[in-house]
Amino acid sequence: MGSQTAVPPRGSSNAQPAPSPIVSFVPMIVVIGILYFLIIRPQQRQAKEHRELVDNLKNGDRIITQGGIHGTVVSIKAGIVQVKIADNVRVDVNRTAIAQVLQPSTNGSLAPVSGDKPA
Repeated sequence: MGSQTAVPPRGSSNAQPAPSPIVSFVPMIVVIGILYFLIIRPQQRQAKEHRELVDNLKNGDRIITQGGIHGTVVSIKAGIVQVKIADNVRVDVNRTAIAQVLQPSTNGSLAPVSGDKPA
């Protein structure tokens, strides 16, 4: 007919003690650790590599900006890089907008500097 549950006698207790608060936080700490190693650490490494790439720029380097503009570095000032993109056409871009530095490959075409991934 209806479902009934057994009720323990008043003298006995089936209730288990509450787990320690530290044990409750262990799964959350594990998840934070996983996020750190899968997301935050690789992003920091990539930012460090980009910072090194931008710091090592020099006149004459062939570059690609984050907007996809190909050009040659003409001059470098504080945070601005002047890039020649055609004859008599020069644009100023922020150093942080440079995505890749290209170098000539063995077959004559341009390839990203080793360690860079195509944007």
